[in-house]
Amino acid sequence: MEPYDTCVSTDPFVRSVSAFESLLHTLQGELASLWSHAQLEEHLEQAGRSLLRQLLQDHLDLRARREQETVRAGTHPRVRGPDGRLRPWREAGHARWLACLFGLVRVERMAHRGPGMTNVHPTDQVLSLPAGRHSMGLRRLAVSEAVRGSFDQAQAAIDRRCGRVVGKRCLEQLVAAAARDIDAFYRHAVPVPSSRDVLLVIEVDGKGVVMRPEALRPATRKAHLAAAQGGHRSRLAPGEKPNRKRMATVACVFDAAPAPRRPHDVIHPPGGRSTRRQVRRGPTATRKWCTASLVHPPEKVIADAFAQAEARDPGHHRCWIILVDGARHQLDLIQDEAERRGCTINVLLDFVHVTEYVWDAAHAFHRPGTAEADAWVAGHLTTILAGQADRAAEEMTLQAAQGGLSASRREAVDACRRYLTGHLDQLRYDVALAAGWPIATGAIEGACRHLIGDRLDITGARWGLDGAEAVLQLRALISNGDFDSYWHCHTAREHQRLYPVPNQPDYELTA
Repeated sequence: MEPYDTCVSTDPFVRSVSAFESLLHTLQGELASLWSHAQLEEHLEQAGRSLLRQLLQDHLDLRARREQETVRAGTHPRVRGPDGRLRPWREAGHARWLACLFGLVRVERMAHRGPGMTNVHPTDQVLSLPAGRHSMGLRRLAVSEAVRGSFDQAQAAIDRRCGRVVGKRCLEQLVAAAARDIDAFYRHAVPVPSSRDVLLVIEVDGKGVVMRPEALRPATRKAHLAAAQGGHRSRLAPGEKPNRKRMATVACVFDAAPAPRRPHDVIHPPGGRSTRRQVRRGPTATRKWCTASLVHPPEKVIADAFAQAEARDPGHHRCWIILVDGARHQLDLIQDEAERRGCTINVLLDFVHVTEYVWDAAHAFHRPGTAEADAWVAGHLTTILAGQADRAAEEMTLQAAQGGLSASRREAVDACRRYLTGHLDQLRYDVALAAGWPIATGAIEGACRHLIGDRLDITGARWGLDGAEAVLQLRALISNGDFDSYWHCHTAREHQRLYPVPNQPDYELTA
């Protein structure tokens, strides 16, 4: 007797086709013809996401069916676990949930088992499923939203696009986990070198971030707890700090073509600029790269900046310019790192910081906002830009002595004198202007505002250490334009960690 023909199979995407036809029927109906474009957009957004989720679910179900058919046919390869031991038994019906960009889908796969051994799911490795429920696409979306605004805003944005697939606490954990490979990524990233005549500039600064008490450094936490035990006060004493911040170290490296200038291109002379000469523009930063950290000490961040600079100039053939704000500990760390790497550096003090000190001294002699104060500042700054900071310090000190200033007014002049005479070797602005070097730390100031001020310093934010470090590093990564490359590397490393191969210790992924 001839057997019946049983090769007829059901279309695996029948539910997706049905969902599409239902959407098409709705759009062709009378009701849709009365909708505004906004109502059409809203309906298509919801129904379209549901259709995409159904397509993904049908595809996963098809994979599960094919895997079972392969096992029944005896053509499935023998499966060994990470321990190298064979899994002889096979069991269907093992399922897990996956939260993706379109909602929740169910992944069903075969479990390969053995006595006293953990289950192995080959489909998990083929699909490169994550350890948790959330897909890599959803994690990437979480990072993109969380680094722009608060976690509440990020969760709301994800809910609008994907439905209720992630909570706030889980969102914070996903962002922290997404930053785990940034240090390894930059250790293997190779920047494109530049020609010898292009300047190589490094700038370093620090900025505080409001932290939870347990995330403060030990000395700051001790002072914070001591102030809290002293009872509530309505106002801090003059000069007193609330001890709520942890300092983040920020560094940036960039290239700049030399742009020679004169002192009067930077500051107008006391009598005003002449209209016969056009003001020369300063050097412009290109290929800027930033790094920042709340966890690592300043010497580690400075070492990373020097490593980036050395990768751009391995032979130390270019002119290295270091711009700082005058913090002594930063200068010592920079000098130590330069000596360790055997590179010659030119350290300059930020001219904007110098200007603030000179303005404070000017207000000891003239009322703020007057033409006399402006002329006094312009004269002394022109002298400093001409490379004669010691003469400017001597002149303002002599003027203070001759004018018989009070001790309180004299303090601003003395502070300016100490600042200038204490950093004479970093005030060689005459050499810097003639060579076309930058003399201000605008790049690092902007980086601090962008990386920290625009996100970590939003109203009411108090950070834990892991979350703040992850957001800070991810914002720096995105600012450098490396996020797409990093995400490919991070995805590969996640797969490598979850599904190791026998010879995995013999190699390492590169960026």
